[in-house]
Amino acid sequence: MDIVNQVEKEVRKYIEEYKNNSEDNYDFWNEHVKYVYKESIDLAKKYNADEEVVRLGALLHDIALIRQVGDKKDHHINGKIIAEEILSKYLYPVDKMNRVLNCIYNHRSSKNGTTLEELCVADADILAHFDNISMLFNLAYNRYNINLNEVREWMRNAFEKDYNDLSEKTKESFKEKYTQICKIVLGD
Repeated sequence: MDIVNQVEKEVRKYIEEYKNNSEDNYDFWNEHVKYVYKESIDLAKKYNADEEVVRLGALLHDIALIRQVGDKKDHHINGKIIAEEILSKYLYPVDKMNRVLNCIYNHRSSKNGTTLEELCVADADILAHFDNISMLFNLAYNRYNINLNEVREWMRNAFEKDYNDLSEKTKESFKEKYTQICKIVLGD
């Protein structure tokens, strides 16, 4: 079994534990991680990035949230620490591990990324929100208790922030789809 399959299996185990022990039974895999994983692979191929590094970064980008370590605002920092423990356990080469860890650390905005791999994971994390719009509605209603009258504005702000956080490279290729999503979901 290669490293990506091993890590995916471990991440899915942690996701299942989270789901079974959380109040809302949130399924990180089916609500978010699988979309980030798919988008990151597509971007890695499109931009000729190291696909293994991108796959691992995508699988591990929210590991601190999944493992419930620290505050959400610091999940990129804590995630990097947890991911290093996981990858070290599999004797993953240090140079590649550092590239994966940087993907995790810089995944919160493509503006922080300095390598193609970091951009792929950061952009994929954003694109995943557009792939699973119902997840955003779930967050609005259940996590943030936003009423129906305020949802449209909250969604507009979330979409705009996400779109503006994309790398210029991905933003240009995603622009038409973004415009269509805004028309359909927001009535723009």
